[in-house]
Amino acid sequence: MEIKSKRISQKITCAYLYTISKYGYPPKVENTTAHIREMASLGFSSIELEGIGHANIEYLYQNQKDIVQQVQELGLEVPVFCIVLPEMSAFDHEVRQKQLRYFEQGCEIAKALGAEGVLDNGPLPPYNYPSDMPIQRHYTGDQLYGLPLPENLEWETYWKGLAATFSEACDIADKYGLQYHLHPCEGSLVSNTDGFENFSRIVDRKNLVFNLDTANQFFLKDNIALCSLRLASKISYIHISDNTGSQLGHLMPGSGDVHWDSFFQSLKKSGFSGRFGIDIGGAESNVENLDDTYRETAIWLEKQIEKHQLFQ
Repeated sequence: MEIKSKRISQKITCAYLYTISKYGYPPKVENTTAHIREMASLGFSSIELEGIGHANIEYLYQNQKDIVQQVQELGLEVPVFCIVLPEMSAFDHEVRQKQLRYFEQGCEIAKALGAEGVLDNGPLPPYNYPSDMPIQRHYTGDQLYGLPLPENLEWETYWKGLAATFSEACDIADKYGLQYHLHPCEGSLVSNTDGFENFSRIVDRKNLVFNLDTANQFFLKDNIALCSLRLASKISYIHISDNTGSQLGHLMPGSGDVHWDSFFQSLKKSGFSGRFGIDIGGAESNVENLDDTYRETAIWLEKQIEKHQLFQ
């Protein structure tokens, strides 16, 4: 497939939410090479990919040669590979250990793709989840807060065990030369700056980093400008989108109420030198003309980088 669009800076990544918005969650993993071509056709030279759950990770692991070949043929970078394994925070230690095997497969895929890091949502609380509950992008309070906790839950024991699981995951990622990004979202134990600082201290691994997400954190009333300063040494990848703060959405910047000048000024002060991921869409956002929105946001973001003299 010939790519005719002008190439966007490698500092600006097309997040996998583009593909999710077009095809639902999760998109058919068998169509991954086609999804890669679509993102490249927009003009992006840097894209996200995801392995959503065990089966998808297994498929990508078995077919990584074809996927890597497609990425290379199109001259793309995949700086971040998302490994979506919500049971990494399960109450049962044995369940968490099983997830680490899939996590390592994900790290092998990321390494093959030339990624700089892997990413997943922050850990979920240890509720007794329904056995038929599907993997979701975000677990809302309405979905979670009525669920029962295990009768034999002892918080300090669980918390230390959870930290040990994530320390082991960080060590696996480090074996492949990867950072491990935690993504803040509603329902997670790491939904904001304070949550990450608290969890990072007990995990105690240098390659555990924070995926600043402007829309999620703005909705959760976490000050994103201060976050960029407080976690400056722990942020190398930022998801960019907007919302009103009263309803979770992932909209084009300027469509909501995020104060972008303040945010970029703080990024400049923090010495940020990482990458941005355009993370617009999702069923909650009702974004029309998704292709144009991604292209226009990339142009807007390039202007912000120039205006605030980032990377200089």
